[in-house]
Amino acid sequence: MSTPQLVVHHDKELMAQAAAARLITKIVDAQASRGSASVVLTGGRNGNGLLAALAAAPARDAIDWGRLDLWWGDERFLPEGDPERNVTQAREALLDSVPLDPKRVHAMPASDGPFGADVEAAADSYAEELARAAGPENHGSVPTFDVLMLGVGPDTHVASLFPELPAVRETDRSVVGVHGAPKPPPTRVTLTLPAIRAAREVWLLAAGEDKARAAAIALSGAGEIQAPAAGAYGRSRTLWLLDAAAASQLPRSLYPPASA
Repeated sequence: MSTPQLVVHHDKELMAQAAAARLITKIVDAQASRGSASVVLTGGRNGNGLLAALAAAPARDAIDWGRLDLWWGDERFLPEGDPERNVTQAREALLDSVPLDPKRVHAMPASDGPFGADVEAAADSYAEELARAAGPENHGSVPTFDVLMLGVGPDTHVASLFPELPAVRETDRSVVGVHGAPKPPPTRVTLTLPAIRAAREVWLLAAGEDKARAAAIALSGAGEIQAPAAGAYGRSRTLWLLDAAAASQLPRSLYPPASA
């Protein structure tokens, strides 16, 4: 378990731009050292803002997009192409404008896909895809992602792990279906905390006053069942990227900013 580090930016635009620059560096470094890189994307306004900033960054051309694996932390279980699906929004923000290898873009199944409305079968299928990508060096059923990004919800949820719901209590499976999520749509597919913790680095993104209380709770020693964001951490680094509004309820003792 890595101790959380905090970086606080003046506003959400600067946060998105800085996070995009940081992500470019991490991907390029991973490709230089291991030949390829793997990143887990998040949806929501902060995740999509980061992708849009990456799309606009001149340095994006430093990435070898054909040697990048993209995964998702969660997905709304809706038909393919639905505008509310994270993959649809990611394609619009960035993915359709860069030369990715389609075989390395690992979207979660849609509700009109081969598993139909069976969200548990869809989750099992994604778990199997992750297991196939994991090598002996990963020591588990998921790859060791270079960076896994998570948006933090006002209720402290990350991915589709909501406080007190069964998915946040899962300790064995890497991917599960979610029923009755308090945020629409109610049916989703999500990575579990054990899968999240397989990442080398976990980045939690929070911007806006509506995220201030969630950040304060998650960073104050709360339990992961009541505050899922508190249970999201990386093997070597856990990085909270916030704007000033989201950090407004944190005690100053929790930061200066982390180093790059």
